[in-house]
Amino acid sequence: MSLESEGETVHQTGGDRRRVLQDHGHRTVSRVGMGDKFWTDLYHHALTTSWPRFMGWSTLAYIVVNLAFAVMYRVCHAHINGSPDHDLLSLFFFSVQTLSTVGYGVMAPTGHMANALVSIEALLGMMVNALATGVVFARFSRPRAQILFSRNAVISQTSNPHALCIRLANVRRSAVLAMDVELSLSQYVAGEGGYPTHVFTPLKLLQSHIPALRFAARLVHPIDAASPLADCDPVELGATHAQILVTVRGTDEATGQAVLMQRSYDFEAVLEGRRFVKMIAREPDGGYLVDYRRLHEVEEELDAS
Repeated sequence: MSLESEGETVHQTGGDRRRVLQDHGHRTVSRVGMGDKFWTDLYHHALTTSWPRFMGWSTLAYIVVNLAFAVMYRVCHAHINGSPDHDLLSLFFFSVQTLSTVGYGVMAPTGHMANALVSIEALLGMMVNALATGVVFARFSRPRAQILFSRNAVISQTSNPHALCIRLANVRRSAVLAMDVELSLSQYVAGEGGYPTHVFTPLKLLQSHIPALRFAARLVHPIDAASPLADCDPVELGATHAQILVTVRGTDEATGQAVLMQRSYDFEAVLEGRRFVKMIAREPDGGYLVDYRRLHEVEEELDAS
């Protein structure tokens, strides 16, 4: 691994369902025969879905629950003071006030049936509010390291031995502390009985531990005689669906929470005879300029053999 600093490079289907997933390596994976256990894994879905989808489904569920209680108030002829003629819209707003425990006092239940339904809705409302508060807090408090990976990996042919390089950058002001990096070669090979087996082969890094990642770092794997990438045949790599996997673990300096990220590279994204353009430069006033726009930029090695 090499760290970039001061403008210099310092070497160191239940049924027939089909679910399509997109991984970090931009490879589409179709999973057949997997039922989506939505209700038994609702918390996981609530945490991992996007914010627009989360807010949309939450709003829809909120409307459906209140509308259902409004219909029950009307069907059961529950008497609600301030709701003339059991107007459905008024009953809907009464349900909103009850579920949220706001209770402005303009509309109030009278009679056993109305109070029984209100009691059920009030109990449901307390549980819903508690669960919703917990899920929203969990979504906000989830540790997310803002680490960007270069779109391509490069193989430097000017070094001896050649080296596989991947660049990553921390886009937050707080550093990622005690960061450990693992690099591995992922392949599907014929296992016992001829069945394909997923095999992970470690790729040794010059430096796999970074005490603090504040700006940018370069991961370097020397392609020497002991490297699994030495004398690799591109055809054979393609036949085994080979990928380079990068796993990053560390601790966020600001929150103290553990962070975990992963990125994968198909060999089509590995460029030979290239090197990364420098991101960090010295300014005339003695300061340093980190240009994140150059994270993905590569240039040809002019003196490559």
